[in-house]
This record gives sequence, C-alpha cells and structure tokens, in this order.
Amino acid sequence: MEKLFLILLLLSSCSLLVSSANASAIFIFGDSVFDAGNNHFNKNCSAQADFPPYGSSFFHRPTGSFTNGRTVADFISQFLGIEFQKPFLEAQLAVVNGSRKDYPSNGINFASAGSGVLQATNPDWGVISIQQQLRQFQALIQQNQIDKNLVQNSLFLVESGSIDIFNYFLPYDTPTLDPGAFVQAMLTEVGDLIDQIYKLGARRIALFSPGPVGCIPARALLPGAPVDKCFGKMNLMVKKYNKGLESLVTDMPIKYPGAVGVFGAVYDIVQRFRAIPAQYRFSDVTNACCGDGTLGGLLQCGREGYEICPNPNAFLFWDYFHPTEHTYKLISKALWGGKNSRIRPVNLKTLASTP
Repeated sequence: MEKLFLILLLLSSCSLLVSSANASAIFIFGDSVFDAGNNHFNKNCSAQADFPPYGSSFFHRPTGSFTNGRTVADFISQFLGIEFQKPFLEAQLAVVNGSRKDYPSNGINFASAGSGVLQATNPDWGVISIQQQLRQFQALIQQNQIDKNLVQNSLFLVESGSIDIFNYFLPYDTPTLDPGAFVQAMLTEVGDLIDQIYKLGARRIALFSPGPVGCIPARALLPGAPVDKCFGKMNLMVKKYNKGLESLVTDMPIKYPGAVGVFGAVYDIVQRFRAIPAQYRFSDVTNACCGDGTLGGLLQCGREGYEICPNPNAFLFWDYFHPTEHTYKLISKALWGGKNSRIRPVNLKTLASTP
C-alpha cells in the first residue's frame, strides 16, 4: 500500500512538472484569420467586422473577429486552458486610461485584418502592417511591459500572406514582379519577422500556411477568375509561398539556437475538408454562408443586402474571405494534436510543453 502511494505521488509530481512546462501565453501576429478586434480599436481602419452577424454563433455579439465565433487562436487558448488574448489596441487603451495596471499575462493579439506580409499591401485601408505589429511588440519588451521569461515560455503564432497573393490578381493594380519574385519578397519579410521575434526572446514559433486562397468565394470579384472551380494560378502562388514558409521552419534550429519552429499545413488541412466534406459534416464547401451574389462572394457579410444561411456549421466559408467557426475548430484540432501531415515536425500540444 505504501509503495502504491509513493508511485501515485511520483506520477502526480511528474504531471505537475509537465503542466508547469506548458506555455501559459500566446503572442499572435497576422491578418484577419487571427484579428480579435484590433481593427475595431483602430478608427482609421476601413477593414471592419464589428457589426452583426459577426460573432453571432459563440459570443452572440460582434467582437471584431472576421467569423461567426472563435478563431484558431481562441481554440488553441482553450486547449491550453488560458483566456483568449486581447487585441493589443484594446489592452493598450486599458493601460493608458488606468482601467488595468499591466498588460495581460496570457499573451497579446497584434493581428490586423487586411494586412499582409508586404508593407505595400492595403495601406489605404488603414490596417496595421505585420512590420508595425512587430514594432508594437518590440516597444512593450523595451519598456519592460512584458516579462522576458514569459516571452521565452510563450507560443508565437504567425499567419499572413493570403491578402498579398489575392491582391496580386486585382485587375486595377498591375504587379511589377513576376509571381516567383513576388513570393520571394513575401518570404524575405517573414524571415525578417522571425529574426526579430527571436532576438526579442521568442523560442516556440509556429508558422501557419495560408489556406487555398484561390478557392475563397471572393474570387468571384476578380474578372477572369473561374467560379465553377478554384483559381489555379492563385493557388499555385500560395503553394509556392507555403513551401518557402516550411523551409524557414526547417532552418530554424540551425539559424536560431534554442528555438523550436513548427509549420502548420493549413492549406492541406482545408483541401482535405473540400475533398471529403461529409466526413467533416460540411454540406457546402464552395459558397459563403453570409454574403450575396455569385458564391456569396460579391458582398461582405453584414452589409446592406446580405443573406445568411440557416446553419453556419454546415459551411466551410462564413463570409467571402473567411472560414466559419466550425472550420476553425477542425483546423485547430489538427494543429493542436494532429500528425505530421497536418503540422510538423511536432504538433502544437508538443510544442507547448517543450522545455
């Protein structure tokens, strides 16, 4: 009996050690896939989702996120057992006006919808570029507003690039670079971002690939883009970009001692949903649940004249650009506990508990 007690005590001690190694905060950089409401607090920004029916399925109110409920960052937080990260601009406002003393200890969300990895992407929308997001984080570190030990034990999630590639095909903006050079310019920016966050203390870094952007309902806005199938040229650029992102992750252990990087193959995850929708409880993987016109892709959800489907959970796409909460939940599960074909070299659950 005494021996059994000692074994149980040892096991509980081990489990405590494992849980204490878990990341307790998440720092998030990127675009509308992650934006938790930064754009809502940025009054100069025209890319907004702070009106109904955004947020209606989970929060029962618009939060500024571009979906009907939780995002991937929200689900990962739930898997970790921590609160959702506040948008940086909301946290900053609270600290400045004195309603809170410190910045949150569970991480911060810097993502801004409509931003890309290139500074030239949508500046006229008033979005916060990923370079500016980095500067916001950098300022907090330099001002000792964030504990450096917390940073070293946090997860860093990065997802951006979809809008850069979509904009490449806009008819009124002739690109100066060929597709290969454009993708390389994007990868250079992502490489610089990783370099900087590593110097600021990041050690557990997850790069998520954009999904198949050529399949989003908003392709109906582009003259010459097919609506009966995905836009092949666009998806080809996305795949080239994703291959480069994975190379950045592969190089991390050599280039950045002590860092662990993972590549989330979101493109492949979503293509699997599209290939066998019924297995994932989708009845529609083509049209937006909320919008109007061809594919539901000609009008933003919530704008005058929009229509909404009765069951968002049955749709892959919530609006003309973004997945539903159901899609995000499935993606999150694949990234959190999935095998090598979904995320590599390890999944987020393993990355979160890496000492």
